[in-house]
Amino acid sequence: MQFGLLEMWQQMGALAKAVSIMLIGMSIISIYMLIERQLVFARARKKSREVAPKLAELLKSGNLKDALALANKKDYKGSHLARITSASIQALIEGKEAKLSFDQQIETALRGSERAQNLFNQELRRGLPVLATIATSAPFIGLFGTIFGIINAFKGMQLTGSGGIGAVAGGISEALVTTAIGIGVAVLALWCYSMLNSKIEIYDAEMSNTSSQVIDFFIKSGEAR
Repeated sequence: MQFGLLEMWQQMGALAKAVSIMLIGMSIISIYMLIERQLVFARARKKSREVAPKLAELLKSGNLKDALALANKKDYKGSHLARITSASIQALIEGKEAKLSFDQQIETALRGSERAQNLFNQELRRGLPVLATIATSAPFIGLFGTIFGIINAFKGMQLTGSGGIGAVAGGISEALVTTAIGIGVAVLALWCYSMLNSKIEIYDAEMSNTSSQVIDFFIKSGEAR
């Protein structure tokens, strides 16, 4: 008798099938989150590459208001560099209007950029807690199915009065399948999480560098005076 995946699925009980379907659904969520976040990251990088030279040119010419208007354009909403630049300029202008001292204006601009960085970081990390939850819970969900597979194996032995492979094959197959799926889903979710987290760290570094460059520009150019 053949004993492939289809045969194992047919031998599995309702609970084991439910566990397997749940795990497969979790794997689909992991793949979806990976693709969706990759698209968000790609859009942020593309828009930042478009707007960065324009912002640099406006800042060099001292045209802060035009730079602010450009950074706030809807087209560049997904750009992390535009967000940081916009927040820094906006905070600087507000500090200037409040007639703060030079050092206070710089500190205000720095805090503004830090707030923008934290907010954008949260946007980039959207969905990552879901991946972390899947990575940690999938093996235990698979183990849940494994336990019932073993129970079914013992039931098979009890019903047949025999400890042969035929009596326990169905239960053992349930245990092995749910265990394998659980581990596979956990590995997939963990890989997706690590990959996305590594990219977010790169974006964090880029935002920190942009913030530092903009603040340095304010100090050197004397626009805050």
